Amino acid sequence: MNCNIVTDPQLLILASLASGAKHGYAMMDDIETFGGVRLGAGTLYGAITRLEEKGWIRRLDSEERRKPYRITADGVRHLEEQMAELDRIVKSTLRRLRHA
Repeated sequence: MNCNIVTDPQLLILASLASGAKHGYAMMDDIETFGGVRLGAGTLYGAITRLEEKGWIRRLDSEERRKPYRITADGVRHLEEQMAELDRIVKSTLRRLRHA
């Protein structure tokens, strides 16, 4: 069973970059592997643009055609906050299920 509870592209991109810098196609593959979600190119690059505008990721200089991105310190903090909130929701739901 493949359950895609977390499908926010921005969150998935941050999670992918938490393991190291990647270019867009590598992020798409990584997200599909760990999250079971295949982001389309338009969705991916639209989310990348928004993440850059927020200062949560940064494009790295590279001489290659594909430009890698990395998560910033602000991006790490945001991802940690989001994961803590998701953890809180999961724990609350599991407690409720014990009484179902």
